[in-house]
Amino acid sequence: MKGRLGLAADFIMDSKIMRVVKQGEAFALQTQKSENGQMMKCNIVLQEMGGKYENQYAAAMLGNMAQCKFAPGTIVAVTLRFMAHEYNGQVYQDILVTDIEKLKG
Repeated sequence: MKGRLGLAADFIMDSKIMRVVKQGEAFALQTQKSENGQMMKCNIVLQEMGGKYENQYAAAMLGNMAQCKFAPGTIVAVTLRFMAHEYNGQVYQDILVTDIEKLKG
């Protein structure tokens, strides 16, 4: 990837069982990718199962998925898409929730 102009990379993680740490409120974004020019977005922090020092991920949920509410401590099955893109010489990473389901508990 080094030295490439217009860097863009995607990686989709297999579904994992994770714990919800916290979730923000859904809000509207202006976008050209939606019929009405708006899309809902919600940020969520997820933690891998295990101890309290397991990896955590701050991810975005878009569209109808952004309306789903999960309480802290909820156990979910989730699929994440990791994306990297370059802008003004800097590389940025985004994590997007592509699927999420609450597990019975």
